[in-house]
Amino acid sequence: MAITISVLDQSPIYPGETPEEAFQHTITLAQLSEELGFHRFWVSEHHDSEQVAGSSPEVLISHLLAKTERIRIGSGGIMLQHYSPYKVAENFNVLATLAPGRVDLGVGRAPGGLPRSTQALQQERAESPSLTDKIIELEKYVHNRLEENHPMAGLKAGPLPGIPPELYVLGASVGSAEIAAELGLPYVFSLFINSDKTVALDAIRAYRSGFVSSQGRQPQAIIALALVVAETEEEAKELAGAHKLIRIQLASGKKLTVGTREQAEEFARQSNEAYTIEELEPEITKGTKTSVREQLFALSEASGIEEFIITTNVQPFDKRFRSFELLSEAIAEVPAKA
Repeated sequence: MAITISVLDQSPIYPGETPEEAFQHTITLAQLSEELGFHRFWVSEHHDSEQVAGSSPEVLISHLLAKTERIRIGSGGIMLQHYSPYKVAENFNVLATLAPGRVDLGVGRAPGGLPRSTQALQQERAESPSLTDKIIELEKYVHNRLEENHPMAGLKAGPLPGIPPELYVLGASVGSAEIAAELGLPYVFSLFINSDKTVALDAIRAYRSGFVSSQGRQPQAIIALALVVAETEEEAKELAGAHKLIRIQLASGKKLTVGTREQAEEFARQSNEAYTIEELEPEITKGTKTSVREQLFALSEASGIEEFIITTNVQPFDKRFRSFELLSEAIAEVPAKA
């Protein structure tokens, strides 16, 4: 089975670096991804963070489209709970008109920040519809398919591109997979957020078995995972470092996975709720070209997935850059037959 590689970059701001440097690294990686023949390059949405620069993916996507020529550029993802589906459709229809056939619109339901940033993004707004309802509305605007009895009948999210942006549902649970299946949309499972491979495989199965085909679509599932390739196993382990995933559960039942205990405690403080914190080992695919290739093909065989979206959050930048070069070489090499 052939494997397709795509990239997710979160524009991390490492100690001693500036946001300008973080964005320059993202641009460089987008250009490298195109040079290496990767399929797509996505950027994320985070708010109120000193560790991540990408607070406005649609603006960054526009710049990356101008800095590249062929590779698909998109969001991984737009946090749709904060926004009007109509405005999101307008933003991405502009991008798709500027770069026909190159724009992806991945949407998710994570807050992308702390409670105060959510409050600021949703200021003076009434109760929001469900994510499912918002995705349905978004797709109608993107494809100009409002029904005649729709309250906004006749409204168009202009400009109407010749090739609309491709819409993807992002998630890290069986529930998100079921939403994507019900809506008949492509689905991306974020294994780098939910490090449980069993849940990932269950989600992919649920997606495929529950997929409702519309407009002639077939199920399209992708796994996003953290990955580090280095010259030696020891270097790969060192680069992967002592990364932890911190899962916080509030008394109200809300769960969130963050990168540090400090972020989790600040989230709880701003939520003003009792909470519990669980420290998890992240799922990071790491090793040499040979071992990483073996791991990817094993996961591909177990899941039936042919495309992986790779995020590589390591420093210094030249090691991050080199990891993607080695990954390209690894995938290009034909596995030895037993």
